[in-house]
Amino acid sequence: MNSMTGFAWQERTANDISVSVEIRGYNNRFLEVSLSLPSWLSCLEPKIRGLVSGCCGRGRVDVSIRVREPNVRVNVSVNAAAAKAYMEAVSKLGDIVGIDEKISLSRLIEMEGVLETEKNLDVERSWNAVEPVLQEALAAFVAERAREGKHTEDDILASLGRIELALQTVTSHVPSLEATIKENISARFKELSGGSIDENRLLAETAVLLMKYTVSEELSRLSSHLCEFRAEAARNDRPGKKLDFLCQEINREVNTIGSKSTIADVSRAVVEMKEALENVREQLRNIE
Repeated sequence: MNSMTGFAWQERTANDISVSVEIRGYNNRFLEVSLSLPSWLSCLEPKIRGLVSGCCGRGRVDVSIRVREPNVRVNVSVNAAAAKAYMEAVSKLGDIVGIDEKISLSRLIEMEGVLETEKNLDVERSWNAVEPVLQEALAAFVAERAREGKHTEDDILASLGRIELALQTVTSHVPSLEATIKENISARFKELSGGSIDENRLLAETAVLLMKYTVSEELSRLSSHLCEFRAEAARNDRPGKKLDFLCQEINREVNTIGSKSTIADVSRAVVEMKEALENVREQLRNIE
């Protein structure tokens, strides 16, 4: 099992390019990849999404990539139209308020759009620097999710063991449950008939109530669901959705057993199963 939550961070500097990658994972029903990277690397988004999707099956994964090239060549150009527009606007404003003041050059170049810069960036060179760092971060992220997933799996299987133990308690009381039904019917017949009992009628009513209140079928299905739960957890690296469905089926059988119970020990075992199952369902929200 793998957890959907995790964190990884990697940084490397080589050939005057500094790259840092941060990955965070959160619970989510489906896979959702959110990327934060420099705008000039937006063309690499499909590649990055492909790498992340290949490592993760479910969950929200936030990937933040930062690239710094301090020695990159920068081209600076002057937007003459913007500079003239600012000068004319300031001059006009001075005429309106009666102040004769000229805008300084240092102030003018601070105006938005007067100086335009463009970095000579090589996307392919940047990708060659980003990819190995991203791969290392993804490997660390996957390892972290696996580590957390192992702890969660141990807790889930421990809770499943509680359910199986309670199931044994219920199974051991099935003969007592059926005997109680028979005794209640016999006592009721005697009460209504004044002591005279029609054996055929008694057997027929007993059979009907046993079909209605026996839990043999529920116990069989519950045992099957529990076996399938363990098998799915063992054979599937990403069993979250299937296990969640099995929990729904297990819960249905446990509720039915509880509704038919007339024995205190069985009722207590049902409460134990419900409590353990709730813990399983809570933990499954963290599993891929």
